[in-house]
Amino acid sequence: MPELGAFLRALPRPEPSAGLEAYERELRATLALSPRKRANYEAYQRSKRRSAHVDYLPIKLDIENVSRCNFACTMCVVSRWPKGQRAHDMSLDEFKRIIDEQYGLVEIKLNGLGEALMQGDTYFEMIKYARSKRIWVRMTTNASLLHLNENHKKLIDSGVNEIDISVDGPDKQSFEDIRRQSTFEHVVRNCKLLNDYASSLGIIRTKMWTLVQEGNYKRLPELVDVAAKMGFAHFICSLNLHGWGDPELEARNKAVTVEKRLDPDHLMGLVRQGESLGVKVRFWSVADKFETTAPETLCPWPFERAVITSDSRTVSCCMIGDPDAFEIGRSGGKGFSELWKGFEYAAFRQAHIEGNIPDVCKACYRTGGNQ
Repeated sequence: MPELGAFLRALPRPEPSAGLEAYERELRATLALSPRKRANYEAYQRSKRRSAHVDYLPIKLDIENVSRCNFACTMCVVSRWPKGQRAHDMSLDEFKRIIDEQYGLVEIKLNGLGEALMQGDTYFEMIKYARSKRIWVRMTTNASLLHLNENHKKLIDSGVNEIDISVDGPDKQSFEDIRRQSTFEHVVRNCKLLNDYASSLGIIRTKMWTLVQEGNYKRLPELVDVAAKMGFAHFICSLNLHGWGDPELEARNKAVTVEKRLDPDHLMGLVRQGESLGVKVRFWSVADKFETTAPETLCPWPFERAVITSDSRTVSCCMIGDPDAFEIGRSGGKGFSELWKGFEYAAFRQAHIEGNIPDVCKACYRTGGNQ
């Protein structure tokens, strides 16, 4: 539906929790720390997604500290892993090695397919190390462990820049039906703890995220109210479900997606409702996002960032996340820097440039590539 696609592209998009000015200030600060980092960033800017062979290191990374979770959410691939775990945790030394080698980084997302806070204090040390280099650090949590050992304070005090918290239902039944093995009251209490502590310091760090689907679409107005009551200044509706490269999970999620039934009046009503409550309601969607018609409309991931998993494997993007579904350098034996500038990654980029979009990427393209 072209009209709906145009509307989705026009919806207000998420912005950094602390504001765009704060993000740009940190970007200038991290680039100022190192001439080598600045030169790398400028090389990235010059490339403009026009060459499969890059002469720079990635400017962003998703670094997965753990690949295990205490929830078994219906739409997540982690729920299909034995005992909710795929691999071992990343060590602090390995994380520091990645940060030191990837001198071009200006931003990281420090988690992947798992609950980051399950790693305990090591996780906060990872954040602190990245922030010591003025790298912008984002993370996502299910909020279940924020009460333990004052984790809510440790997380804020680590210097993390953005915290995304997943809340997919406005009450106990709807929430726990989707986020299985969770306790709704527990999550609500922990969100309040975190937001109250940040507020006491005069800072904003959090966003509430909802994966919109059949079970919660009609209840989004209630979720706006819940966001306000828990102290969130930002509420993001993610309008897509995908399968992390797993065909069975993709089929399951496709059955409960509401992408083709989105009502513009309903969504814009959420924005107005949020404004009345002091909550910025924004939307995230990959519908009609990428096209093969020009370099600037290609997916930016192959040209600027990647996912490094907890067991140091390389995945092309967070929409897949699981190296068992799709991995760059599956044969092993090569470090990330070598992979990034190597033949296999160049071939992956060239496929995007030529419009021959790899099967695993087609869901994020409007045209699906040349077929």
